[in-house]
Amino acid sequence: MAGIGQAADQSGVSIETIRYYERSGLVPKPLRTAAGHRNYSGQDIGRLRFIKRCRDLGFPLTDAQSLLGLTDGSMTTCAEAKEIAESQRMAVQAKITQLQKIETALLRLTEQCSDSANSCPILLELLADE
Repeated sequence: MAGIGQAADQSGVSIETIRYYERSGLVPKPLRTAAGHRNYSGQDIGRLRFIKRCRDLGFPLTDAQSLLGLTDGSMTTCAEAKEIAESQRMAVQAKITQLQKIETALLRLTEQCSDSANSCPILLELLADE
């Protein structure tokens, strides 16, 4: 059993995040010591690590919860996990496409800019009415 600080260290999740996950029901509230301190089991810490790995891959908490639910002894199907992961991959791809468009626009703006110009094309573009 571990206190909240140890659980944070072992899972890589901050103390405040652990408390948030408890409040939101993503992880069950841990047992308490006689003094009222949280007491996390190895299983609790494992759940926190799982959620952290999901978040590191960009999964929203709802998807992390769904994936976690697939590990909780119910009928685990790879197809369900794959569907969630594929949806996340497509969302990441859409973000990459949008970021590439932003990069192209910023590149165009910075290439138009001359340090000696009296008016700045970057600022003019940002001020333009469209």
